[in-house]
Amino acid sequence: MSLMSYMLLLVMVLISVAFFTLMERKVLGYIHLRKGPNSVGFIGLFQPFSDVIKLFCKEVNFSNFMNFLLFIFVPLFSLFLMLLFWLNFFWIYEQMSMEYAMIFMLCISSMGVYVILWGGWSSNSKYALLGAYRGLAQVISYEVSLAMILMGLVFFSGSYSLYDISFFQSGYWIFWGFLSMLVVWFVSLLAETNRSPFDLSEGESELVSGFNVEYGSYGFAILFMAEYGNIIFMSMITSVIFFGGLGWLCSFVLMFMYLYLVVRGTLVRYRYDKLMSLAWKIILPFSIFMLLNLFMMKVLFFYLI
Repeated sequence: MSLMSYMLLLVMVLISVAFFTLMERKVLGYIHLRKGPNSVGFIGLFQPFSDVIKLFCKEVNFSNFMNFLLFIFVPLFSLFLMLLFWLNFFWIYEQMSMEYAMIFMLCISSMGVYVILWGGWSSNSKYALLGAYRGLAQVISYEVSLAMILMGLVFFSGSYSLYDISFFQSGYWIFWGFLSMLVVWFVSLLAETNRSPFDLSEGESELVSGFNVEYGSYGFAILFMAEYGNIIFMSMITSVIFFGGLGWLCSFVLMFMYLYLVVRGTLVRYRYDKLMSLAWKIILPFSIFMLLNLFMMKVLFFYLI
């Protein structure tokens, strides 16, 4: 039953990725005071499927000096990591429950660095390599802050399991006491998933398309699916660790997905030196302070009880 549940979940995730792209184009369209896709099928519902068919039917171009095997491997590796993320899905009836879910999530997240680095290096393009260098430094920088915030919440709830963290919030959401932590967490997620305004590894104004500039056809489609699958997963994790994940999980996941799109449609891209300064001079000290704060609160609560 666990295997069947997970296979069904993966199918639903891939379908969700398709409709998330449609949602993004619709939201960005209305932000620009225009209509999004509305011609293919009823109100454009079949647009994502036509895009997938178009991408997988396109011709694939290979450069003479690229590292061919690694170039082909990177999109598949990114999709594999995204699907591994979903082993941590919050099952209400515990079809699959991982005791050290937070540690597992950080391990998989840290592997995402290699997708950017290998994708840019194997392309043998200076633009792709510059994008890979940018993405590598950015993801590593914000990974530290994410880990600090997660460890603080683990100290506070007393467990690495998503189910236990959710049960801990059955009477009171962590969000109400730690709104500032949620804001910093969400900013770090934007940088971790390479989304606006921190999409410096894909800065088309100076790097054409960043680390994935040489990818087309199915390679680009698979990288695209992995990126959006990661966004949906991070929205789900945020909903669980800050809002308990019981009852209103789907509503909060959709809210954070929508917030990703609104940020993309309204904020301009950050300058790279300011991005790194934000990570090391503001977000990291705040994360360390909150980690120590939560640890001390837990210790005092333990001795007072």
